[in-house]
Amino acid sequence: MIERLVAIMARLRDPVEGCDWDRVQTWSTIAPYTIEEAYEVADAIERNDPGDLKDELGDLLLQVVFHSRIAEEAGAFTLADVVTSIADKMERRHPHIFGDVEQSPGWEAIKAQERSAKSDSSALAGVALGLPALSRADKLQKRAGRVGFDWPDASGPLAKVHEEIEEVREAPSEKLAEEVGDLLFAVTNWARHLGVDAESALRAGNLKFEARFRAIEDLGGDAFAGMTLDQKEELWQVVKRRGG
Repeated sequence: MIERLVAIMARLRDPVEGCDWDRVQTWSTIAPYTIEEAYEVADAIERNDPGDLKDELGDLLLQVVFHSRIAEEAGAFTLADVVTSIADKMERRHPHIFGDVEQSPGWEAIKAQERSAKSDSSALAGVALGLPALSRADKLQKRAGRVGFDWPDASGPLAKVHEEIEEVREAPSEKLAEEVGDLLFAVTNWARHLGVDAESALRAGNLKFEARFRAIEDLGGDAFAGMTLDQKEELWQVVKRRGG
């Protein structure tokens, strides 16, 4: 089946008879669509919608085929190389299943060994720039923690949050964004020490806010937009008391 999709992409990229949009795309121009499709897969999973998940996984697979086709045209690699690479990696990372060892040395130990073989051997190597900022902060902190650069408990990160709040309050306008970034990084670290995934927590917070805001819109009706902030806050408290 995948051969059909590969052939479709090759036709779309044909320099003479292909699609005007598809044939001018590059890795960089379609990267945002790749990220968007991954989020749509996650959204379908969160909504527990298997039918939509099937479609979104197809869209994500198309992105893999698209990137691979561009690479093949440039003589860099093919889709078959991509499949071989991930198959080799999965076997390498499960030596207790596919190899001759009885017990795996551990996923992180294997990944660390792989990183050491690359030109960038930093503990932070390979943490993708394209990750959501909160997720990337969490990964960077975990990587640093594995080599001993971490607080022993949540009190250190909490103190850092208070410190960063003060720095935001005192920051001149040209430094404000930088200090807010430091504060968000510190909050992510505190959440990690509390055993909370910051990205998931914020996603849940977004959903809660959206549900409550829609509820107060419904309560306010046509008059909602013209209400004062205090009146809207009263509606907000009503929704909170209802458990919304």
